[in-house]
Amino acid sequence: MTAASVSEHVDTHVSAATSDDLPPAVRVELAHRAAQLRAADAVFASWAAGYGLIQHDVLTQVRVYSMVRRLVTDNQVVDAATAYARLSAADRVASAGMWLVAHMSYAQRVRLDGGPLVAGDFKANPEGHTGGALNMVPAYVAYLAMNALDGRTRSWMMGQGHCVAAIDALNVLVGNLHPEQAARYPMDDAGLSQLASDFYGYAIGADGMPSAPLGSHVNAHTAGGTQEGGYLGFTELHYVHAPLPGERLVAFLSDGAFEEQRGSDWAPRWWRPEDSGMVAPIMILNGRRIEQRTLIEQQGGESWLHRHLELNGFEVFGLDGRDPASMAWGIHAMEARLGERIAAVLAGRPDPTRRLGYGIAETIKGFGLPGAGGNRAHNLPLGGNPSKDVAALEEFNGAVARLHVPAVELRAAIVDLATHAEQARSLERDHALGRRDVASPHLPALEDASSASDGSPMAALDVRFSAILAANRHLRARIGNPDELRSNRLDHTLDLLKHRVFEPEAGVAEARGGGVITALNEEAVACAALGNKGGINLVVTYEAFAPKMLGALRQEITFARQQRQVGRAPGWLSVPVVLTSHTWENSKNEVSHQDPTLAEALLGEMADSVSVVFPPDANATVAALDHAYSSHGRIVAMVVPKRAVAHRLTVAQAQALASQGALTLIPATAAEQAPRHHGAGISAPQLLLAASGAYQLAAAVRAHARLSERGIRCALIVIGEPGRLRTPRDALEARHVLDDAALEEIFPTGVPRVFITHTRPEPYLGALRRIDSGPQTTRALGYINRGGTLTVDGLLFANRCSWGHVVEAAGAVLGLSSSSLLRPDELAAVRGEGDPTVLWRS
Repeated sequence: MTAASVSEHVDTHVSAATSDDLPPAVRVELAHRAAQLRAADAVFASWAAGYGLIQHDVLTQVRVYSMVRRLVTDNQVVDAATAYARLSAADRVASAGMWLVAHMSYAQRVRLDGGPLVAGDFKANPEGHTGGALNMVPAYVAYLAMNALDGRTRSWMMGQGHCVAAIDALNVLVGNLHPEQAARYPMDDAGLSQLASDFYGYAIGADGMPSAPLGSHVNAHTAGGTQEGGYLGFTELHYVHAPLPGERLVAFLSDGAFEEQRGSDWAPRWWRPEDSGMVAPIMILNGRRIEQRTLIEQQGGESWLHRHLELNGFEVFGLDGRDPASMAWGIHAMEARLGERIAAVLAGRPDPTRRLGYGIAETIKGFGLPGAGGNRAHNLPLGGNPSKDVAALEEFNGAVARLHVPAVELRAAIVDLATHAEQARSLERDHALGRRDVASPHLPALEDASSASDGSPMAALDVRFSAILAANRHLRARIGNPDELRSNRLDHTLDLLKHRVFEPEAGVAEARGGGVITALNEEAVACAALGNKGGINLVVTYEAFAPKMLGALRQEITFARQQRQVGRAPGWLSVPVVLTSHTWENSKNEVSHQDPTLAEALLGEMADSVSVVFPPDANATVAALDHAYSSHGRIVAMVVPKRAVAHRLTVAQAQALASQGALTLIPATAAEQAPRHHGAGISAPQLLLAASGAYQLAAAVRAHARLSERGIRCALIVIGEPGRLRTPRDALEARHVLDDAALEEIFPTGVPRVFITHTRPEPYLGALRRIDSGPQTTRALGYINRGGTLTVDGLLFANRCSWGHVVEAAGAVLGLSSSSLLRPDELAAVRGEGDPTVLWRS
């Protein structure tokens, strides 16, 4: 390697993880250059000396020197001495953070003076994902330090939610807390001891809720937290879609999640200078998962990962995961690259590159404590329990002594990083993504779709959604699409937003800036919408494929609910998740495509945070969509037919259904001339027929007609949102469900009832236990896992919920003979003894 090429390689200094990975000649040149810089600048040299276990290799020294020089030139920091003082402070805060994380896992007492602990100071049963949390400390400090260096409060996300001890420990040290944590965890011996005791302390209040504002994963008490991260891989799918133009986000990613969620490889396909905020993803590459090495490690380690990422459109930035300064430089370098792309596009020039930065922060699992790098580092790195094992106690005291920062020195370092007032910026707890507050969109007046006899509810949704977009152009729109939008009747939406691609194909609805994120990966496209919390979103999928989204949806639901419980309700617009080409419409596609599982699973979640709605026609569908966008921080699963179905509801009825969850479509007075039954009044119903779903309502309508012909006073009820009718499980859910009086108005006590549901009957009836009058007077008909290549009528028949089966069930709860309600050929069909087609041919 020539002297010129050595110099060029050193000046680029981007691709290597540490100076040890560089060619020998380059390492020598780097060492020489770093020595010159230290000799010329005592303040730089003081920082370059590191602190305790936090050391800065020569590559990081050269990189940081260049970064600081640029920050000073750009007037982002007053002078180089100030920058190095802040970086030195970061070293001390990182060391103290690792020291406190170790205490949180093992100890119930913390001494700021650094004195040794005795056996009684330790937890009887230590717990904590300690190795990963130790690795997260330098990374989060890098984020804090970069904010202090250039005066911008970036957002952050962390895929490794189980590493929350790092975030909580550092937030306590630097005072970046929500009020409930600030009151409980002051930065003194008592406050830090309380923090350590609360971590996996399992304390529970009389209300059944955890009594400490702390958890084992990121939660609503974690200052700046936006998602739990308990299910590895979702941050990897969210981050590129999250920041709006002008915003900046640092995303901490897991090497284990890289193996679980391959959709993260597509991030460069989605980022655009025109409509995306800056993202700086940093993978914490520690090489181990719970019981073995990661696939990355087995495949060839960091060099293999570099090649893989470059093939997928990333520009790789190798970083030292043990050094906050190295990762701060990585944030700055990745943002600088994206800034060049943004500037070029805003100036009317072509995007100079399609590459997205990606930092690989190489470290060892559990760096900072004995046992680092081995399997036990995942959870508890020490060889034993210090409360019972003298050797482990001595091991702990020796390890934390190397990490301890004297209290006076630590407090000075904290002050050096507390630049918020000086720079007129928010605390990190209040970063942009964590404080989304999106105003409800303008909703144009609804048009009545029922001028025709029938129509496709999905086509009506398409027209309505397009109108909402047109009326709210300030909202960045994202459609998560794993299937075919045209097949699902979203033609207007696709033509308006277009598939997002780099090279649009002529004559196809594609564009570089398209708002439709399309990939055959349900989790990836759902997270594109869930990540866009500053905009307006829609997810559309075949119902049978939707269960693959459940983990991603549930994390959003549970985290949003935690935020409501602590009084910081989320402000992002609710996200409709449209399940179409659904179970009954996929009658022709075998049992694999006949699956209502997602709706059933979400019925089990708390109704204040998720709605499962079954709009039966076009008017009900657009009213349900409007109702979703009028709320915040909720997931709204909408089971919507794409085939043409009969128009059943007026606009006013549709809006009432959306607002209260159920309505009486045909009151019992429609059969007023019928004879009295069981002493009931003329207008009192003898029977309640209640349907959830378009095809179920069609069966109920026909059954209602037959029962009315036979003199039964029958009320026909549409249940659009079953969760509104359930027994509330706590006070928060009680505010969302109907009260007793409203429920009694629709479902009067003592009247037999038959439910016809889109889902399996058991989970549906379980959710509606409040209006289940018992097996003698209540029947529920629905999907019973029978299917095949059938028509819709055939599938209804196979699952015993055709109109004939509804009539038979009505007879059973009324104590009437089925032969008095059905013709002999109909009864034979219902009993499985005749031709099924008589039920839909007549």
